[in-house]
Amino acid sequence: MNFVVSSSSLLKHLQTISGVLTTNNTLPILDNFLFEINDTSLRVSASDIETTMKTTFEVDSNASGKICIPAKLLLDVLKNLSDQPLTFTIDDDTYGIEISYTNGKSKMVGYNGDDFPKVKEIEGTDNTLIKGDVLADAINKTIFATGTDDLRPVMSGVFCQFTSDDMTFVATDAHKLVRYRRTDSKASGSSSFILPKKALNMLKNNLSSSSDMEVKVEYNDSNAVFTFKDIELTCRLIDGKYPNYEAVIPQENPNVLTVDRESFLRSIKRVSIFANKTTHQVQLKITGSELAVSAEDVDFSNEAKERLTCSYDGEDMEIGFNSRFIIEMLNNITTDEVKLMMSQPNRAGLIVPATNENEDEDILMLVMPVMVNN
Repeated sequence: MNFVVSSSSLLKHLQTISGVLTTNNTLPILDNFLFEINDTSLRVSASDIETTMKTTFEVDSNASGKICIPAKLLLDVLKNLSDQPLTFTIDDDTYGIEISYTNGKSKMVGYNGDDFPKVKEIEGTDNTLIKGDVLADAINKTIFATGTDDLRPVMSGVFCQFTSDDMTFVATDAHKLVRYRRTDSKASGSSSFILPKKALNMLKNNLSSSSDMEVKVEYNDSNAVFTFKDIELTCRLIDGKYPNYEAVIPQENPNVLTVDRESFLRSIKRVSIFANKTTHQVQLKITGSELAVSAEDVDFSNEAKERLTCSYDGEDMEIGFNSRFIIEMLNNITTDEVKLMMSQPNRAGLIVPATNENEDEDILMLVMPVMVNN
């Protein structure tokens, strides 16, 4: 089995799927890429059982067959080669692999391609099309709010709710919550599922600059498949019931602060340097049109305080938040101004864009307060 391929093209395609590989595989065969040749088409797969990613591209060949090639070894070779044609010569009996290039050759031993776990065709699927930039935005604006608690796996992924009116993406770790809704993306029926973080990161890395293409999403009760460009990503969905997120979003929030997002973000970043390293607490004291942002670390006698001008409608209030959560949220909103809507110092606050830049997009971020130390 022989084929010729450009070294830079092969490296680019392998790096696209190599994020699936892990260092602690229970099956040693998963430390390899699966190469499947069919005439001039080469399909390369990487898998960790839960997530499988495949990429397909053209090579110069008229052979057919499959072989597993050690992933790290092959990537290290390709990273240190200049752009040139590579000739792969594979012995179907011994699985010996010889890679010939301009000024030399290297040899390694592969494994039987039949030993690589097969991805079952998923049955009974629904499917829909989503624009690449819409899906990328949905992932970027929610994934930071997912949880890391192994005891609550449902909260470690992003909850996707597809209806004939809109698509909603939700992430929460019980301290913060993001709900991102798009009315320009719809499905034929109603369905919901929880996507795992690893698959979301793989999608995020490969969708960032692909604004004009569509992603085909197929899903059933246990798996989802994303197909776009020359990539196919299959992942196992997180099993379980997602918490009723609508129930925790406070409806009555009479105290509304409107402030310049960039100024608020920079102020929180500066002041939080002096916050307690365990709680990361910053305090907001709002009186009239003045917002005071402060933090202190009593153990080390560190403190900082800044004042910002703002627009405020409501009663004077003092409320504390984890600065890291606020910074993450402000970084994921793009409008010039944001609104912080609150009811009481011990109730969750809502951060939303002050203006609606995109009428098809609706984003709401919820953050739980930290008890203010008086």
